[in-house]
Amino acid sequence: MPELHVGARHWSVSTGSNLLDALNQAGVAVPYSCRAGSCHACLVRCQGEVEDKQPDALSPAQRQDGWRLACQCQVTGDVQVEAFDPLRDGAAATVLSADWLSPTVLRLRLQPERGLRYRAGQHLVLWAGTVARPYSLASLPQDDPFLEFHLDCRLPGEFSDLARQLQAGDQLRLGELRGGALHYDPDWQSRPLWLLASGTGLAPLWGVLREALRQDHQGAIRVIHLAHDTGAHYLAEPLAQLAASHDNLTVELWTAAQLAGALAQLRLVSRQTLALLCGHPDSVEAFSKRLFLAGLPRNQLLADVFLPRG
Repeated sequence: MPELHVGARHWSVSTGSNLLDALNQAGVAVPYSCRAGSCHACLVRCQGEVEDKQPDALSPAQRQDGWRLACQCQVTGDVQVEAFDPLRDGAAATVLSADWLSPTVLRLRLQPERGLRYRAGQHLVLWAGTVARPYSLASLPQDDPFLEFHLDCRLPGEFSDLARQLQAGDQLRLGELRGGALHYDPDWQSRPLWLLASGTGLAPLWGVLREALRQDHQGAIRVIHLAHDTGAHYLAEPLAQLAASHDNLTVELWTAAQLAGALAQLRLVSRQTLALLCGHPDSVEAFSKRLFLAGLPRNQLLADVFLPRG
């Protein structure tokens, strides 16, 4: 049977075991979130025999350096594992503020120790001690002198429970910066742009929206935010302010009770429309199905999902 080696420890595992499960079951605390190769919270450095199910999820330089996503690896032989150490491998960041945008959404603003080059729509893994969680950036690098994140604290969670206690001056660590499907392309400038989000899936699209407006997007922009109830539309006021100052921007605030009827009324004005979707998988799937039925070509829909843990 293959053996895993972590520091001075070593133990046997079954061939084909998932590396993340084998480590966590043995008490080696490797954080994770999506288990789909998207969030990158489970980065580990490996030497040995593993079968990587998503070899393209990391850059060639990272793979050359031995990094792997534990959730995507099966153990096929003996493996030496070194977990991501936020103190050694991450970057420091100071909490500037932690305030509530709604009863369940915490806005966290951080000042990184050194400059971070990013674009609207990307996400970072945040570390509080040994607890890690990926969050989308809601800030815009050209406009905001901080990193902003919108944390959904409606349900208990290891990181969100810790985040509730954060105060200005507290220290966190930053993991890997990642980019998903969401971004703004200047070549889209004249095309209709739809941004559809559920919950805090609005965070990266808030950045994408402001980037589109910063680049003077000429096409119509339609923002749809789906929330549990009217009180959960946590960016309603700033969205209304943007809509009041940009004639090409419309904002629609939907609740869960209105979803079926609102989706049934969804119509495309132009087949040149581009749609960016973000949020819970069920919401993204519901948006996607309706857009496809309405005639949106599949290659004109970009989506990131906030996958539930476990």
